Amino acid sequence: MVPIRGLHHFAYRCRDAAETRHFYEDLLGLPLVHLVRADKVPSTGEDCPFVHIFFQMQDGSHLAFFDLGDNVAAEPSANTPAWVNHIALRVDSDSDLADAKRRLETAGIDVVGVTDHHFIRSIYFFDPNGIRLELTAFVGSDAYMQAKHRSARDELDAWAAEKQARAA
Repeated sequence: MVPIRGLHHFAYRCRDAAETRHFYEDLLGLPLVHLVRADKVPSTGEDCPFVHIFFQMQDGSHLAFFDLGDNVAAEPSANTPAWVNHIALRVDSDSDLADAKRRLETAGIDVVGVTDHHFIRSIYFFDPNGIRLELTAFVGSDAYMQAKHRSARDELDAWAAEKQARAA
């Protein structure tokens, strides 16, 4: 097995690094901790001036963004509904979730929720790049999570069988 220790970063394209910095640092409180600026892509060698910015979360992982200098945002996938691809970020409590909702709405951000998923409560909104974000507070029990852990594989196998039956 590969000894994966956790998430270092998840990277997206952004339209404007300064606009993205304002949103993630000033509104969500994630500090900008690193910036890489280059004219060539290190992994491929292709010419493409960029900045790569990193915002750190309290657990040490990062959200990162590439500004390619052309003021173009990543386009959504034509075959995927806008609610599917998203980043879910954990907050400590329902009150933190409510505070975040108020802060975002005060800044003019459209927020959906609070949505009760029975083990988490969530709010949903889009960043300036069209990336859907979810803030979530755990409200479940350890017993519920342990039961779901035990049943997850069987539930997935049942879904796969139903999906295969529909395709037949």
